[in-house]
Amino acid sequence: MSTSAPRRAENATARRVGYALAVVINGLLLYGINVWPGWRVLPFLTEETTLVLGLVTLSLIAGMVVNAVYVVADQTWLKALGDLITLAIGMAVLVGFWEVFPFDFTGSSLGWGTVARVVLIVAMVGTALGLAVQFVVLIASLLHGSRRSTGPR
Repeated sequence: MSTSAPRRAENATARRVGYALAVVINGLLLYGINVWPGWRVLPFLTEETTLVLGLVTLSLIAGMVVNAVYVVADQTWLKALGDLITLAIGMAVLVGFWEVFPFDFTGSSLGWGTVARVVLIVAMVGTALGLAVQFVVLIASLLHGSRRSTGPR
């Protein structure tokens, strides 16, 4: 007797719960950054943060939208496309933070500016790899006509 069908259904349900949770978390972050308590409560962010705030907001909204779509339609090609969109926006956010660098770590002897730059580089490399992977997944799923749910089988 095979248990793959019920297990696949359980995995799909768990993924959908995760997608819904991501919508809620992104919504809370959106509220926390733009309304209360606001990004200004973080003492290491400078006024230049306003130059990247629009991209950060766009990234959170895009994450909410694509995850809401995933709750309804959990298909491999759609997930890859949505991930490509959110990763591309995320890359724009990272590049924006690199260019603007709205951080002020004066008074700290730990070299937090260097740490922040290294973290941004690592994040950009990881995002670029993620973009490449999701592009391959999208093409493969479209070429193979995959209509199955994503995730472990």
